[in-house]
Amino acid sequence: MKAKWIIAGAGVLVFAGAMPWAVGYVTEQQWQEVTRELNQAQPFVQMQTDHYDRGFFGSELGGVVTVLNPESGETRPIAYRAKVTHGVTGSFIDFKPVEGWAPEGANWFQERPRLTLETRLWGTAVLELEAPAIAINNPESGDSLRTSGGVARIEISDAGSQAEALVVWPQLSFSGPDMSMRIDDFRVEHKMTHLEGDIWTGTAEASMASVALKSPEAQPLTIEGLRAHSSAEADADGQRLNSGLSIEAGKVRYKDQAYGPHKVVFALENLDVASWSALTTSMAELQGMALAPDADSQGAFERQIAAMGAVNTAARDLSAAGFSVGLPELVLDTPEGKVTGNLMITHPELSADQKAEMLMVMQQLTGEMNLSVPLVLAENYPAVRMQLAPLIKQGFLVPEGDRLVLAARLNDMVVDVNGQEIPLPPLF
Repeated sequence: MKAKWIIAGAGVLVFAGAMPWAVGYVTEQQWQEVTRELNQAQPFVQMQTDHYDRGFFGSELGGVVTVLNPESGETRPIAYRAKVTHGVTGSFIDFKPVEGWAPEGANWFQERPRLTLETRLWGTAVLELEAPAIAINNPESGDSLRTSGGVARIEISDAGSQAEALVVWPQLSFSGPDMSMRIDDFRVEHKMTHLEGDIWTGTAEASMASVALKSPEAQPLTIEGLRAHSSAEADADGQRLNSGLSIEAGKVRYKDQAYGPHKVVFALENLDVASWSALTTSMAELQGMALAPDADSQGAFERQIAAMGAVNTAARDLSAAGFSVGLPELVLDTPEGKVTGNLMITHPELSADQKAEMLMVMQQLTGEMNLSVPLVLAENYPAVRMQLAPLIKQGFLVPEGDRLVLAARLNDMVVDVNGQEIPLPPLF
């Protein structure tokens, strides 16, 4: 009996001893696959691995991350190196920029930031950034950035189909000659599940206890209890998608007065998942082509025309399947009363024959818009009056008691605004 236990124990030791090598091999394959998928999914961050030296209990790797600025088209290469530690069930990777976390001679951090990636054989990975307090000054512009220590964490599981993100930063502040801003208790939580193509479902919530703005030319402004919540949910068979975003502020403090609450809600309802996925994919491809190095060549032009055709086709398919989009709720509290409103645009679901006869997306759109503004806002505030005066003059905002109201309806490519009919041009 003892011999059997000895043999079993020896087998376990051999297995455990061999696991770091197996884990190291799997980690290298996972790294290559992840970097390949990342580079193919978007053009803004490209990862290159120059070397991957795999050992028994650990590995070393290095390469370059190239970040693209979509506005200017400029790229910035950042060389990195990493040490990999192999365990029995996973690996731990510690990344470092080759040139350091700050420019030479700069003293941005009280301690060194830490960027790590922890992986498991069953497909779970956790990327975490631990940042210390940051102090960055720009003597030339007079700008400065200060932050407390914070953490950003992304956990990916189920072979990449599930993801959770968390960002916690107790304090951030920016100051410059023209404006200063301070944010307290910044927090983001995001849970996602892959549905199809580039479509994900789940929830996200971002919050800030307060945002304080100061300017030499204006009164201080503070927003308290700022919160944004978004959600995307598919129906039981995964064919239709509802998505929404709400932004709320508990109070806005200005000139020793507090006003609130404020709320804006945006909604996308009853989207056809396949068409929406095709539309987002084709639009991403079109954007990537515009940023490509050969964007001005004849071949690139032809590819862009083909991509625009794909965008148009996806938009027609999406519309023919039916959808609703708009702002179902708008509430802004002011010293003179609340500004309220809503806007919804709907396209009906079409039969196959109706879709074949469909000339334009706009042809079948219907919609409704309502806006109500306290009249005293236009009377007491010159800046508001300048913005509203053209709408009042054209009859789009009409007095109703102590308020200015707008009531608009869209049907058959004609918008009726307070009784005035305005034909719409055939844009799309």
